[in-house]
Amino acid sequence: MFLEPLIPNNIVCHAMEAMILASISCAILGVFITRMNLSSIGVTMSHAAFAGAAVGMFMGINSTLAAVAFCVCIAALLGPLSDRSRMSADTTLSVLFAMSMAVAVFFIAYLQYSGKGLAAGNLLFGNLLSLYRQDIYLLALICLITVLFIIVFYKEILAIIFNMKIAEASGIRTKPVYYALLFITAISVALCMNIVGGLLIFVWLVTPAAIAYQFCFNVRSMFVVAPLVALVISATGVWAGFQYTLPISPLVAILLTLVFSFSVIFSLKRRVTSNKG
Repeated sequence: MFLEPLIPNNIVCHAMEAMILASISCAILGVFITRMNLSSIGVTMSHAAFAGAAVGMFMGINSTLAAVAFCVCIAALLGPLSDRSRMSADTTLSVLFAMSMAVAVFFIAYLQYSGKGLAAGNLLFGNLLSLYRQDIYLLALICLITVLFIIVFYKEILAIIFNMKIAEASGIRTKPVYYALLFITAISVALCMNIVGGLLIFVWLVTPAAIAYQFCFNVRSMFVVAPLVALVISATGVWAGFQYTLPISPLVAILLTLVFSFSVIFSLKRRVTSNKG
């Protein structure tokens, strides 16, 4: 695709392209998730994708399509369930997370019992070496949709992040945008699961935005810095993984966490706060 002229090895090229696209998409959505204090969206969606893929594998259908369908159902339930139960979105997410986790554990345990433990393991940790060209195309498409959606509805998203109730009182139609973001997050997580794995994708959704937050003083700059950070770290992880024969997804997760630790130490915001004190 876009890196083929630079990387002649197809396996390495596909892995690098997939990791970069997944990182950019998740990092952009992570800005919304972290600023809305809804980090549990990442946990819930990742386990929903995990559960959907496990069900698909059990039923003998495409695990990616099953993961997308399950995540979309969870996203469709989240908004109306929060409104009708008069509970916060975070509480509703916790309930849906528990349900998704139970479904995932049940079917993974069954798959291991039936001798399909290796395939089930790919759902947990991802498998960059088993990607097809159509997987890259789907990731590129959802990445493009994410970027365009943020650009087109930036004002509405900014209002939702600031205060959803005030935005609604001001006449801004926040719910359609909010629900659309949930659906995009659901599809992105489901498509990224084969790359990152159900246990690690939460790191991609939260950590790049958390790193960007340490150095950015507005949301606009976070939408730029977070995907750039994710891109650089993910590309470095893929290169190091192939160079030194290391598990790529866990390596990138560790690198993201290490960079976050250093970003907290050298945070511009912490310096500003210290100077004011």
